[in-house]
Amino acid sequence: MLVFLLLVCILFIVISTTKFKLHPFIALLLAAIGFGLFSGMPMAEVVKSVNGGFGNTIGYIGIVIVAGCIIGTFLEKSGGAFVMAQKILKLFGEKHVPLVMVILGYFVSIPVYADSGFVLLSPLNKALSNRVKISLAGPAIALSLGLTITHCLVPPTPGPIAAAGILEADLGLVIIVGIAVSVFAVFAAWIFATKFASKIYINPNPEKSEAEIKSEMKEAPSGLNAFVPIIVPLLLIVMKSVSDFPTNPFGTGFIKTLFGFLGEPVIALMIGVLFAFRLPKKFDRNMLSTTGWVGKALISAAVIILITGAGGSFGMVLRNSAIADVLGDSFSDINLSIWLPFIIAASLKSAQGSSTVAVITTASIMAPLMTILGFDTSLEKALVIAAIGSGSMVVSQVNDSFFWVVTQFSDMTVKTGYKLHTLGTLVCGVTGMLVVWLMYMLFC
Repeated sequence: MLVFLLLVCILFIVISTTKFKLHPFIALLLAAIGFGLFSGMPMAEVVKSVNGGFGNTIGYIGIVIVAGCIIGTFLEKSGGAFVMAQKILKLFGEKHVPLVMVILGYFVSIPVYADSGFVLLSPLNKALSNRVKISLAGPAIALSLGLTITHCLVPPTPGPIAAAGILEADLGLVIIVGIAVSVFAVFAAWIFATKFASKIYINPNPEKSEAEIKSEMKEAPSGLNAFVPIIVPLLLIVMKSVSDFPTNPFGTGFIKTLFGFLGEPVIALMIGVLFAFRLPKKFDRNMLSTTGWVGKALISAAVIILITGAGGSFGMVLRNSAIADVLGDSFSDINLSIWLPFIIAASLKSAQGSSTVAVITTASIMAPLMTILGFDTSLEKALVIAAIGSGSMVVSQVNDSFFWVVTQFSDMTVKTGYKLHTLGTLVCGVTGMLVVWLMYMLFC
């Protein structure tokens, strides 16, 4: 009965958010309350679980999501993303535009939403494709897949951060594992873009001339300043995880304490925000106001925070019910192991379109099952999150807003979008999952 009830709740989330356009925040909350009541939990316990799950989750990742959105907004508005593109282009050369775009998408998607990142970089993508006289298809798909990979795998993007909070994982280790898995997914994306997507010709038709782009970039920050707000927080979070190793590589004194403080996600991301404030060449205090860049970033962050909190409520209700034992007994016979979170996330992603919702919902479902399924260590938790992230790529199709951003800004038909973007997300997601499975077999 409980398993059936969980399937009904998942089906409700999918149908209500796709067919009836209900906001995922409301859908997740109604699913949490409905599951609690129909599973026989006392009404007071349902309310306590919903409130507790929401508060605990937001308390862990709320400020982090806000800080990440602020960094992304300043990178976008200041022209920092364009500067990053030029630096990567200079490093790899104009003849390797698809490689440049997949790497650029990889970095930009850490602080900037994939949809915004594609819109922001589309003019540059078309200009570069036109310059080297190649089809737009290869670079466009390389960019879309690069954006997708980090959006699903590497914190501080909202989905992986939320999953780390829900599953109580070590965020530094999640970053390390996410980067390791994403490297192979990026390689697969590059091969797919160059060997398959590039065979289909799409006229670049640049929206902006190179002169216009260069003019805009005169007000952009330097390359070093553009990368610092992203790289520094990631390094600090990773260093905290290293300092917490049982071998105490930095000792047990002040250095360990310092890295422990600076590497806390809230502190690390706020340091990144301070570096982001240095991006505009002409700084205006209004940028920090409620109507300025910070205000716009907070509005963007609010939606993700609410969805994440509702996912935490759903997870807490599941955790406080008896479903963990029931599912544990069921799945122990099937022995899906590390493939279970991938399959759940892929099913949710394909059904309702949003990678973030797929990640948060899957993490909420997995939370009460972690111990039962034997995912106890920090590495195993990080691998579960990587499996969820890989699954949340599979697949981007017409129910995903990003599908329409990619196809419309790249002059693709729906059929071509399925052939290139949808198939590409399948290739990257499966590649990522195979790497996760291999790591799990070798190290767990």
